[in-house]
Amino acid sequence: MNVQFKKGVLELIVLMSVTKKDMYGYELVSEVSKVIDVNEGTIYPLLKRLTNEHYFETYLKESTEGPPRKYYHLTSLGMQYKDKLREEWEEFSAKVEDFIKESDRDE
Repeated sequence: MNVQFKKGVLELIVLMSVTKKDMYGYELVSEVSKVIDVNEGTIYPLLKRLTNEHYFETYLKESTEGPPRKYYHLTSLGMQYKDKLREEWEEFSAKVEDFIKESDRDE
């Protein structure tokens, strides 16, 4: 997949993933990777930024498989931001899809 396409939608996918349930970093990398190929080096800086912008709250939870894990929880501000991004994405993708269909007709 085109790197620029991934960059444009990654934030929305991360926010949508955490809407379903609180997740820890590696779990989030696995969830996002079901949609687009990403690695930890891409996700963790994004999580830090979204947390600094108060879209996420974090908490530690004991793990049976090692040290406690840091979980990410979407705040009400994060929910509003996710809804705004989703609305923008739907409008953007519809316009692109319409443009592609119109271009195909012109050929």
